[in-house]
Amino acid sequence: MKAFTLFGPSDTILLFGAASSSVSSRTQLSFPQTQRLLFCRAETDASVSLVNVPPNLLLAEREEAKAVLRMFLTNQGMNRLTAARKMKKLDRFVDHLMLRLHTVYKTRYLVGRELTTPEIRDALIPYLDEFVEEHGDNFVEVLEYFPIPIVKDKTVQENTNTSEDDNYVVETSEEFVQKATSHSRASNNTETPNLPPHVVYLEELGMELEVIKEVIRKFPAFAYYSLEGKIKPVVEFLLDLGISKSDIPAIITKRPQLCGISLTENLIPTMAFLEDLGVDKKKWAKVIYRFPALLTYSRSKLQATVDFLYEMGLSSQDVGKVLTRCPSIISYSIDEKLRPTSHYFDSIGVNPAVVMSRYPQVFGLSVEASLKPVTDFFMQKGYHVADVALMASRYGAIYSFSVEDNLLPKWEYFLSMEYPKTELVKFPQYFGYSLEERIKVRYEVVKESGVRLLLNQVLSLSDEDFYKLLKRKVKKKNACA
Repeated sequence: MKAFTLFGPSDTILLFGAASSSVSSRTQLSFPQTQRLLFCRAETDASVSLVNVPPNLLLAEREEAKAVLRMFLTNQGMNRLTAARKMKKLDRFVDHLMLRLHTVYKTRYLVGRELTTPEIRDALIPYLDEFVEEHGDNFVEVLEYFPIPIVKDKTVQENTNTSEDDNYVVETSEEFVQKATSHSRASNNTETPNLPPHVVYLEELGMELEVIKEVIRKFPAFAYYSLEGKIKPVVEFLLDLGISKSDIPAIITKRPQLCGISLTENLIPTMAFLEDLGVDKKKWAKVIYRFPALLTYSRSKLQATVDFLYEMGLSSQDVGKVLTRCPSIISYSIDEKLRPTSHYFDSIGVNPAVVMSRYPQVFGLSVEASLKPVTDFFMQKGYHVADVALMASRYGAIYSFSVEDNLLPKWEYFLSMEYPKTELVKFPQYFGYSLEERIKVRYEVVKESGVRLLLNQVLSLSDEDFYKLLKRKVKKKNACA
């Protein structure tokens, strides 16, 4: 197996993501005649299974792999202190070395047998030697910026119509360093390698290099997106919609595929389609920031979800509000999430359309793991199913709270507040307030004043209105005394 091989014009490139517990995914990409890029090529086997390997064994082997890499760096002339510091930046490559071990010794992992130190060294040292042989003094940069492709040399041909974006290699290392001095590593004063233009562009937008690496690891095709043809036009379009520059990195991190979609043929028509379905066009900036993947779904998927919302009984106005406030609803499976959740609410006497229109995020929760435990909690506290249904209709978000971390401690404090249990049926929003910062503080003030307020008056009013009401109650009490 060879890594970070320099391929010629006719080669097809396979860029692999990090190893999973059972199968590695890969994306096949073809490149134009003039392009020559460095990347990681890893031949994996889907039959590799780590199911029999104890976690502590994998952790120990990872430490062994790091030790081999650190020793290799020192053998190449790097002093121990520098090598130790450099290791902190090589986690992605260490993961890749683990993939190498899992591939070479796959039969050992099938039976859960521990690898010996000599076996680990025998697999990794020759593999690392290939990097030195191929890249010489640049091999450390290749490791450090893994898996981002790094330009090796200048291969621009004359009389070609290939754009800057289709061919990253448009300048020598010296020219790049002069242009990207601001990207030098202040921590160790080493020069930044010749990164592809779109990586530099994203860094200038405020996207950290480690985040870019993570995006590429999860979605390898992003490494080869056109800067001028795809990324920059999408970013400028988002800025024109009112999205702040500081939010762009988060949007790209959430959905890098957005940068690979045509504006005129896909994004803009999809937005128009969603506006027809009810999305508030004045709130696109918020919608996209909340769920940028919305614009990457097919129209058939969008329409199918909207049709189900109508089937549930939502009005066209409610559908528009749901899509605007909770665009991630589109990602919920109709058969595995939306329909079962709708049936569950219906079974306990709750109109699912009411919950969907007010608290659509609840439909992304598991019926068995999240919804039923909440219902059971209140039933065990003496409430009837009709009470729970009324609470859910008034405050569906109650189903998004943890029983142990939220409902139970607030319930126990509620018992000390001298309110009847019916008060929670009237005002289930109680469970949405902070116990330490709101509930206890407000109630102690009311208790000390010697007056009585409804639970919703204690919690829902602003500080100004709360103290005005309390003052009036105290004044009235004193006048009657």
